[in-house]
Amino acid sequence: MADHMQSTNRTTTATPTPPTMGPRDPDFYAGFSRFEIECEFVQALSNPLYIHHLALTKYLDDPAFIAYLAYLEYFRRPEYLKFLLYPAPTLRALELLQQDHFRKDAVNPAVIDALSQQSFEAATAGL
Repeated sequence: MADHMQSTNRTTTATPTPPTMGPRDPDFYAGFSRFEIECEFVQALSNPLYIHHLALTKYLDDPAFIAYLAYLEYFRRPEYLKFLLYPAPTLRALELLQQDHFRKDAVNPAVIDALSQQSFEAATAGL
């Protein structure tokens, strides 16, 4: 009986083989596509407090980041626009972030408060 238990233990304690990994897709990150990540990010720009955070942390001073914001303008095209949950504030934020003076003023809480108020009024118009 001891021989039978030993052979049973050996077969039940076998280590499972890990799944094989396919080739890395350069446009796939942590389970999300590059498009999904960019769409999520561009929509975050519709939040004035997030813009304020980007200004305070100096992202809006980085030429590479400014170039990335310009690249995200592709969301204006109809085939991408349809994926935005909040297209008007998102595109407005992209437009404002292309302006050097707005990027500099975004550190000012009064500017962010005014933008927040405008966004709220636009969102609640007609209610």
